[in-house]
Amino acid sequence: MAKTTRVDLNLLIQLDVLLEELNVTRAANRLCLSQSAVSKNLARLRLQFDDPLFIRTPQGLSPTPRALALKPRVRQMVYQLDQLNEPEHFEPKSSQHRFQLAAVESVYPLVLPYFMPDVFSHAPNINFSTHTWDSNTFKRILDGELDMGITGKDIDINDARLTMLAPSGIGEQEIYRDEQMCVVRSDHPVLKQPWTLENYLSLRHVQVRCDGNDRWLLDYRLADRGLERDIAITVPDFNSAASLCTYSDLVFTAPAHFTKMVSHQLGLKLLPLPMRFPPMAYTLFWSKERESDPAINWLKKIIVEKTAHLR
Repeated sequence: MAKTTRVDLNLLIQLDVLLEELNVTRAANRLCLSQSAVSKNLARLRLQFDDPLFIRTPQGLSPTPRALALKPRVRQMVYQLDQLNEPEHFEPKSSQHRFQLAAVESVYPLVLPYFMPDVFSHAPNINFSTHTWDSNTFKRILDGELDMGITGKDIDINDARLTMLAPSGIGEQEIYRDEQMCVVRSDHPVLKQPWTLENYLSLRHVQVRCDGNDRWLLDYRLADRGLERDIAITVPDFNSAASLCTYSDLVFTAPAHFTKMVSHQLGLKLLPLPMRFPPMAYTLFWSKERESDPAINWLKKIIVEKTAHLR
């Protein structure tokens, strides 16, 4: 108890912001403090935890292993402190709440436009911090670091076990289902040939890295048949992959909502995936332990309502 009473909660709140921003200037702006004040408090934190916590690099602050270990516990503690001051009912018009949202890259052009305008219309002063979806996202939702996440989920339970199955404690709501389609440049030589699986596999492919993996369910399904795509390049996001197709003979396979949109934007030719393949469900995930949180419930309700027509 004596050690606990010596913990400065204000310092822990600043540590939480530093761990999120990894930049003293941005952290100072969010905390409404001067940079020198944040630097002095960081020195106090280093003494308190007997660890450097952050190493300065040209890209900003890099957390030490000790800081990374503290991150989920500090985030959960700050969330619980915030809850003490939160009103019983969420008041969107006056709230300055900051939501932590993780999403796979295609969600930004395909899902966010359906609900973000309403969110900011009803709650003009709230903020979002967005995060990439990766293999740690479910854990971060359960730890309270993230409020919710949106990504694709396989419909077949066996495929879901292979690629991504939500752990217990995670609630979910399907937003909509999507099939896979392909795009190539408008004068691609393959357009003069029959669009068959054989010709599809004869091409070189561009692939988006999903959850840190260079392969996804399509490759597992092909492997079951003794087949394999020739992936020439793996990139971090959908827009980069589509752009590569505009000046190369690469083919890109992605959700139909994205390929239809980007084919119009970039003048690409849209083609069906030349094999039977199950649809993917874009799904909203959250922690069941936080289902009583009025802010999360408010946002979840808007997302579900505004995407209902997609289902």
